[in-house]
Amino acid sequence: MSKDKDVMLNDEIRAAEVRCVGDDGTQYGIITRNEALAKADELGLDLVLIAPDAKPPVCKIMNYGKFKYQQEKKLKEARKNQKIIEIKEIKLSVKIAANDVNYKVKHAREFLEEGKHVRFRVFLKGREMSNPEIGEQVLETLWPLIEDIAEREKAPKLEGRYINMLVTPKK
Repeated sequence: MSKDKDVMLNDEIRAAEVRCVGDDGTQYGIITRNEALAKADELGLDLVLIAPDAKPPVCKIMNYGKFKYQQEKKLKEARKNQKIIEIKEIKLSVKIAANDVNYKVKHAREFLEEGKHVRFRVFLKGREMSNPEIGEQVLETLWPLIEDIAEREKAPKLEGRYINMLVTPKK
């Protein structure tokens, strides 16, 4: 098999007859494997098995190295154009003072204006675990302060020892 496990080239193709297509779209019809290999050799190109499950299998005469290079180039371009979402985390506690909440909200607003997502986390210690609603109340009091520039992606939810709320910038 060739270096790519999913592509069969030239002599690896075992079918007796194949439907052959040229690189420029020329239809050679159903010919024997040897004729297709000879045609590819004559043009100085590779015979690549495109549809192995078809009856008969479909092969294309092409420059496989160039084809593979263009595929990798497309993949790189697609990766380059992906938008990476940054999530900033702001930790709070149940016993947080009002001025501390305002300070944390100020930072959250800065992150949201930069287009970043923000996860608010309230950590529950010891006996606070028996009453997780107080952690949700902290997040509910914080929400009106950022509501004008943010959308709530996930409502406050208990996850382990944390109550999490995810907010995203408004579009």
